[in-house]
Amino acid sequence: MLRRPPRQQYAALCYRLSKKHPEPEVLLLTSRDTGRWVIPKGWPMGGKKAHAVAEQEAYEEAGVKGTVEKAPFGFYEYEKKLNSGVNVPCRVQVHLLEVSEMQESFPERDSRKLEWVTPQEANRRVNEPELKALMLAFDKRMAHSK
Repeated sequence: MLRRPPRQQYAALCYRLSKKHPEPEVLLLTSRDTGRWVIPKGWPMGGKKAHAVAEQEAYEEAGVKGTVEKAPFGFYEYEKKLNSGVNVPCRVQVHLLEVSEMQESFPERDSRKLEWVTPQEANRRVNEPELKALMLAFDKRMAHSK
């Protein structure tokens, strides 16, 4: 059976640091189709660099704005079910985005649920093994930067 090469997507691992919470928190949102916990991600956009796509998706899907890192933080793979019912393998390039503001109104506000959680809780909630590993790697990186 021939497998197609994975299709590329770009994502933002959105996080915030606050004086109230010494631990960093990451933003999870529900997917529109299955309701599982995910991070904002999307397809390439003509003329936009990968980190800019991740930043745009974070705004459209979660209403957050902030500072995005240009270098990828990591990658994960998953199967996306298209509207046609076909499953396509996707490789997601993840960029860190430190959130500085949250908008009340944003394009996908009514179709998603958002929650701020610890990286350990995010690791428990997401399904994709490589995304779970990225949550733990992020937690480790933030612990070392204190």
